Amino acid sequence: MKPKLRRQWERGKTKILQRLAPLIGGTEPRQRGLPELCGPRPTYKIAGRAQAIACGGIAAIHHLARRVGLPQQIDAELGILKRARPYQDSDHVLNIAYNLLCGGQVLDDIEVRRNDGAFLDAVGARAIPDPTTAGDFCRRFDAEAIWRLITAINEVRLRVWKMSSRPVTSETARIDVDGSLVPTTGECKQGMDLSHKGSWGYHPLLISLANTGEPLFILNRSGSRPSFEGAPAALDQAVALCRRAGFSDILLRGDTDFSMTAHLDRWDDAGVRFVFGHDANPPFVERAEDLHPGDFGELCRKAAKLFGNKRTKPPRFKEEIVRERGYLNKRLVAEDTAEFEHKPSRAKRSYRVVVLRKFIEEERGQLNVGTNFRYFFYITNDRDLTQEQIVAESNRRCDQENILAQLKGSRALHAPLNTLDANWAYMVIASLAWTLKAWFALLLPIVPRVRDKHLLDQQRVLRMEFRSFLQRFILIPAQVSLHARSLIIRLLAWRPELPLLFRFLDAF
Repeated sequence: MKPKLRRQWERGKTKILQRLAPLIGGTEPRQRGLPELCGPRPTYKIAGRAQAIACGGIAAIHHLARRVGLPQQIDAELGILKRARPYQDSDHVLNIAYNLLCGGQVLDDIEVRRNDGAFLDAVGARAIPDPTTAGDFCRRFDAEAIWRLITAINEVRLRVWKMSSRPVTSETARIDVDGSLVPTTGECKQGMDLSHKGSWGYHPLLISLANTGEPLFILNRSGSRPSFEGAPAALDQAVALCRRAGFSDILLRGDTDFSMTAHLDRWDDAGVRFVFGHDANPPFVERAEDLHPGDFGELCRKAAKLFGNKRTKPPRFKEEIVRERGYLNKRLVAEDTAEFEHKPSRAKRSYRVVVLRKFIEEERGQLNVGTNFRYFFYITNDRDLTQEQIVAESNRRCDQENILAQLKGSRALHAPLNTLDANWAYMVIASLAWTLKAWFALLLPIVPRVRDKHLLDQQRVLRMEFRSFLQRFILIPAQVSLHARSLIIRLLAWRPELPLLFRFLDAF
């Protein structure tokens, strides 16, 4: 950050700290007992020449997209529009993604930005497509065009990984796969169906990179389709993408729906490791019960290792209510692990199966009604990881549920249009908003003398929720001044994260 900008940021920090300091720990109320949230009657006026926007950080994101070559890559590969009048393919794609990055929830929110001259100046546009045109653009897609769009985004993704100051490719590429339900109340949406939960909608498949939280592939499917449908081919493409990026070690992770035994030999031959859940079917349970008791070893979770008995647990109010009302309460007492070899019927070689056995007590009120074991199975080709590490890898895969939640919260996994392919195109385009957030974090520069601190900042932004990212980096009131060939964004509010924003801009 430039010295002048740092001094301005420090003044803003000092001013807000001086304002908050007298009230920390409590103080007397205002005179005459007035509440703290009070003030004079507001008087509204319309500014004359000055223009301002509520999303001052969007210009930095647009600058990021241009510097990594995203618009050029989309225009070169997509080919939806035969003729620009005046918008090109990238204009439509970025228009939908920026709508979500500016806090929009639905396509109709584009109309707010379309009629905001300051926003148009911030992104360097004379105009942007209206909501109806944006919807029509998504309806032009077929499956082949959607794959071209995914390929274009992934080409830019490789470029970002290479530009990043974080050694992304030196890590193990952990590729997670899972399906999720996107319900809809529409009556005329082609491709929707009843899911196994009885709700109407779609069943998209998400393949993400756990290292950065980026969605690599999204496949939209009918609501009645099984989770694993289309997963092997998409996983193969994800592996190829990571190989091109330079990852030397790749690990596939998925739940029981993705233990596709017909593909295990092929992935094993390619040097790809995998840890998939496996159904606890009766033959597997019998094999686990036939293991010698000495084969089982106690599983000690990482939290227990770190804190032991020093950490005071908060009271479990749910369990107290269940016990008071005499409901059946299943309480975990202990966990242990073992393993055995198993050759799937559709594979040519045997693989390692790790067994997680949970000892569960069943209670009604204060009465113990019995105990039993519950088994979980994990199939893997990794012979080096311990049983405890295999279980931990499978458990960490559950973090993909947070990515799914963020994509749904940002309205990326949403079905606003009337066909399966149109909604698929919208999901891919809208997920670009979350991807741009990840790229912002990856391209934060790291200064060697404060490397540890900058790596922590980078990881914090990567792990940040979408709404938190918007509040800290995008939704900053700003004055927009356009003079000749210069665009000046004058921020009108102080944020603690402004040094990160300016450090990002300085890197370019």
